[in-house]
Amino acid sequence: MQYGICKLSIVPVRNQLADASEMVTQILYGEYFKILEERGKWSRIRVAFDSYEGWVNNNQISKIEEEVYQDLNSYLRIYSGDLIEFISEKDGDLSAIPLGSVLNHASKNQYDFEGNTITGIKEKANLVNSAMLYLNTPYLWGGKTPFGIDSSGLVQMVYMLNGYSLLRDAAQQAKQGEALSFIEECEPGDLAFFDDAEGNIIHVGIMMSDNYIIHADGKVRIDRIDHSGIFNVDLKKHTYKLRVIKKII
Repeated sequence: MQYGICKLSIVPVRNQLADASEMVTQILYGEYFKILEERGKWSRIRVAFDSYEGWVNNNQISKIEEEVYQDLNSYLRIYSGDLIEFISEKDGDLSAIPLGSVLNHASKNQYDFEGNTITGIKEKANLVNSAMLYLNTPYLWGGKTPFGIDSSGLVQMVYMLNGYSLLRDAAQQAKQGEALSFIEECEPGDLAFFDDAEGNIIHVGIMMSDNYIIHADGKVRIDRIDHSGIFNVDLKKHTYKLRVIKKII
C-alpha cells in the first residue's frame, strides 16, 4: 500500500482516469489518502477522512511514507479557518489555501502559517454560523470550497469544521443519524434530505431556525422549508421534495 498527501490548494478527484472525466469531489491542501492503484499518470485514492475513492493526476499529489500517514491519522485535525489564506513552504514558496485545508502536516514541518485555525468539537449551535461562511458560493458539482461547492459538500465541510464526520454524498449522508418524525422536532444544524420521483436522495441542506434552510442550489442560499420541501423565494415555487430530516448530533 502507498500513501499520499495533497500539497496544492485544491485538486479534483475524478470518476475515471481522464482530465475530462466527471469531478466527483475535491481534496484540499493537507488532505491525506491511501493510493489503491496506479495507472500511468493517474492514481486511484481513498481519502482518509471519509473513505471516498476516485482518480487523481499524479502531478498534483505527493507521496508520503506509511508512518507519516499513520501519524497524521492519529492526531486531532487542525483546519484553516479563513476563506482564503497563504501558507509558506520551507523553500519559501507561497501557496493559497481555502477554508477547511488540513494543517497538521504543515505544522509538523514548521511551515509558516499566520491565519486563523479551527480544531476540536464545537457546539451544535455553531453549525449554522459555519454554513454562513459559504453563503453565495457558486454551485459546483463535486466542489468543497468557498469558490464552488455542491449540496453534500457544503454539509460535509460545515460538519467537518465543527469536529464531526459525515460521508461525502447526500445518499450516503442520509443513512447517518436519527430520523425525525416531524419538521417541528428539528433544531438548527439538523440535515434535511430531498428525493426525486424515483425516490433517490438528490439534495441535502442544513436546517436553520424558523423553518429556514441553507443549501447549495445555483449558489449557497437561504430558503423557506415546509412539509412539502424547499420553497425557493426567488422562483416562488417548491424546488425540492422533502424526504426526511435527520439529527446527526
